Amino acid sequence: MNIMSIIAPIILIVLIIWLIVTNIRIVPQAHAYVLERLGAYHCTWQVGLHFKIPLIDKVARKVSLKEHVIDFPPQPVITKDNVTIEIDTVVYFQITDPKLYAYGVENPMAAIENLTATTLRNIIGELELDGTLTSREHINGKIRIVLDEATDAWGIKINRVEVKNITPPRDIQMAMEKQMRAERERRESILRAEGEKKSAILIAEGQKEAVILEAEAAKQSAIREAEGRAEAIRMVQRATADGLRMLSESEPTQEVLTIQSLDAFRAAADGKATKIIIPSEIQGIAGLASSLTEIIKDTEGGAPSKRPPAKPVVHQEK
Repeated sequence: MNIMSIIAPIILIVLIIWLIVTNIRIVPQAHAYVLERLGAYHCTWQVGLHFKIPLIDKVARKVSLKEHVIDFPPQPVITKDNVTIEIDTVVYFQITDPKLYAYGVENPMAAIENLTATTLRNIIGELELDGTLTSREHINGKIRIVLDEATDAWGIKINRVEVKNITPPRDIQMAMEKQMRAERERRESILRAEGEKKSAILIAEGQKEAVILEAEAAKQSAIREAEGRAEAIRMVQRATADGLRMLSESEPTQEVLTIQSLDAFRAAADGKATKIIIPSEIQGIAGLASSLTEIIKDTEGGAPSKRPPAKPVVHQEK
């Protein structure tokens, strides 16, 4: 009797402690708990320490507030020009209201997947194949707007939608590859032709510049040669003028002028000309010089020469 009276309170205390410990909840960061009391929504626990009433309160749903990523499998869609292609999408979303997420829709992920597939079919049905392949940004934006409006009642925020792959049929892929190959060959031919054109232009310009430079060099050479000849003529004329000036300044006598005339006559006679025309005033001087030469020769020989004095054959200047 005494033992039972001691054990019963201990068991009761242990039970109370166990109930308290098992009903303490700690909500971690970026999470939220939806709490129900007697089967009805009571509140949403945020980050921190919480206690629920045993047998009355119940944690109905644990919700992660982090951004979620769902990669949906490829969906067959038909374009405006009746080409069946497969498109797989990736949806980035975040739960903003745990209560609406818990009670708004039965299976949120399946709902988002089906809504994405139907929206994708509607958008692609308005585009042709070429437009579909080049309008990823347009498709992403329209899907995101439609999903964001629809999931707002579920406590879900659609942050971004990305079209991951667009897979056309095999025959379409082969035709596109041929078209791409032909386009690349065309661009290559154009680039090669443009390169050859530029090369020919550069060669022609180089030859033109070479001819211009050669003509300019010949021009400069002719100018320099003409300038050299002109300078030589000027120097000769300057030397002659200086000689005449010096001769005029020295005031030469008649005898000096006579000697200078004889020197000039001798220089003319030493040439290869067969006929010499001299002024009349030099004839007398020439005859006098010839007579003096003969007299000197006869004096040196001891007897006068019997030959008549030689008369130079000259043509008097009229």
